[in-house]
Amino acid sequence: MKNPLPETFQEEMRSLLGQEYESYIKSFDTPNIPGLRVNTLRLTREACQKILPCATTPIPWISNGLFYEDGARLSKDPCYYGGLYYLQEPSAMTPASLLPVKPGDMVLDLCAAPGGKSTELGARLRGKGMLVANDISNSRAKGLLKNLELFGIANICVVSEPPERLSSVFPEFFDSILIDAPCSGEGMFRKDPAMIREWMKKGPDCYRAVQKDIVREGISMVKPGGYLLYSTCTFSRQEDEELVRWVLDTFGEMELVPLPLFEGASDGIGLSGCLRLFPHRIRGEGHFMALLRKKKTDSAAEDSAGQNRKKGEINQKNPVGRYLSGKAGQGDDLGQDTEFWNFLGDTALDWDRHRLVKRQDKIYYLPEGFVEEAKLRYLRTGLFMGTIKKGRFEPSQAMAMVLSENQYSNCVSFSREDERVIRYLKGETIALTDGEGPKSGWCLVCVDGFALGFAKGNQMTLKNKYYPGWRWQ
Repeated sequence: MKNPLPETFQEEMRSLLGQEYESYIKSFDTPNIPGLRVNTLRLTREACQKILPCATTPIPWISNGLFYEDGARLSKDPCYYGGLYYLQEPSAMTPASLLPVKPGDMVLDLCAAPGGKSTELGARLRGKGMLVANDISNSRAKGLLKNLELFGIANICVVSEPPERLSSVFPEFFDSILIDAPCSGEGMFRKDPAMIREWMKKGPDCYRAVQKDIVREGISMVKPGGYLLYSTCTFSRQEDEELVRWVLDTFGEMELVPLPLFEGASDGIGLSGCLRLFPHRIRGEGHFMALLRKKKTDSAAEDSAGQNRKKGEINQKNPVGRYLSGKAGQGDDLGQDTEFWNFLGDTALDWDRHRLVKRQDKIYYLPEGFVEEAKLRYLRTGLFMGTIKKGRFEPSQAMAMVLSENQYSNCVSFSREDERVIRYLKGETIALTDGEGPKSGWCLVCVDGFALGFAKGNQMTLKNKYYPGWRWQ
């Protein structure tokens, strides 16, 4: 083993694993296998396998996950820039896959950056309902926003707030909450030896209070009948099963929902129904998960039924429902912005004008259920559609990523082998051939039918409008 493990950690693992300890130690001499998760808003896993430039094999426990060859530079592939997949450690894909989410739900990813789990939750919503993705670090939340927009997820609110601030705005609001909590990171020792040095500075004791605080606020935001999935990338029992036991002992309304085991997965240690992943048992790193549900009392069920009836009555007048108020629903105020409406007319998507909002010179499409009056530190509320300046509408990069070749009337699609794809991603002007032009106005530039961004057509030339912050480096 290149990086010796702290003796106190080894003692804990001997106690945890028993006869499997030696197999765990031997796993440090085997390479970790990289993985990617397919964006199911764009394509299937099988379709993605056909277009990737390297060999892949399905991840057995993740329906849209793939192992790929170590050394393949998939972050430099044009399809990565088209948001077709997210590069993610295989075990880290598991929490989002186990959280119950269906289209129309209100979902919160409480510790969301850099976005691997949020992009999966957003894709599973299929554009319905709302995903609130939060990270207390504003700089990390900016990276989170980019990944969500790259995936073409429109029904988002990206926030940078402490959990207690969110809980004051969203009491018992969410159908499902994911808490991938900050932890001592013992499950990542094999992949990232730097975590060993960090563990020696802090260790499990430093995280217990923080984890409790985050989970406490998360519980207050789950609606009766809703779910909270708690996960860590550590093996520490005090951060894992003991934390879950504390929840069950402290919050009588919460119950543990047993997670199904799959080949290579382990049951909780001392608390059956949880799920553990070990690197000597699966082709991935270490992870822990527990799914909790808030019990629905009789009074809560009656209140929920009444809310649904009331919401249905309101929705007959306003499809957005009771959550939109204040400055929301200003679609009618955009009537004079002809270029904007012409642009929307060129898309093959169904837009609800009640959810259109113009703020200064920017236009947003709000998610269903957005709380307009909430005073939070938002980085994004819904889909940033574009900017209107002096009567001219300029669509945004995020707007491009929700479209595809068959959803916009003015497109040009290059094959991934075409050298102009990389030139476009670098921000260069693109020349068209006789068979491709002439193009005029806003043109959606695609690779094999998948959107990359916009350009402004001028007969046989495309003036590049690819967002500078996303350009090929």
